[in-house]
Amino acid sequence: MPTTTGRTFARASALAGALLLSATLIAVPTPGARATAAVAGPVAATPTATPTATPTATPTATPRPKPSFGQRVLSVVSTRRGSPYVYGASGPRRFDCSGLTMWTFRKLGRKLPHSSSAQYGRTKHVRASARRVGDLVFFHDGGGIYHVAIYAGRNRIWHAPYSGARVRKERLWTSAVYYGRVR
Repeated sequence: MPTTTGRTFARASALAGALLLSATLIAVPTPGARATAAVAGPVAATPTATPTATPTATPTATPRPKPSFGQRVLSVVSTRRGSPYVYGASGPRRFDCSGLTMWTFRKLGRKLPHSSSAQYGRTKHVRASARRVGDLVFFHDGGGIYHVAIYAGRNRIWHAPYSGARVRKERLWTSAVYYGRVR
């Protein structure tokens, strides 16, 4: 139920609005007639009550969250989509697998060597259940590491696959992998 103060404020607001509307007269000519009417000036009026404005909070834009390091890794590597695989290449237009990961992380201020097994030695090893977007994926055959890629989430990877192919994102095709997080 409104309070007396609320009713007083509502009446004062209505009165102020009515005074504002009656203070200005605008003539609108009929169609086909010449416009000869002028706009009247303000009419003097004395309000009986002065409404006080209640301060309201100014809405602020919600700041966009800063992308995670892993999201930034994916953003950088995705710019190399379609670049050709060339053995020993490390960018910016041609890559082998470790050259792609080395180039990507260098763009983000992290140094990696140009070898998949050496990169494995420079990462914090994580379980498959703890893998995150941007982690490195190391392919092994039981005897050693032969390929590296970047984990893109949803069991997908970014990599420079083999000679004659191009940098691309695709589904992870084997479980014979290790995961490493660049520190």
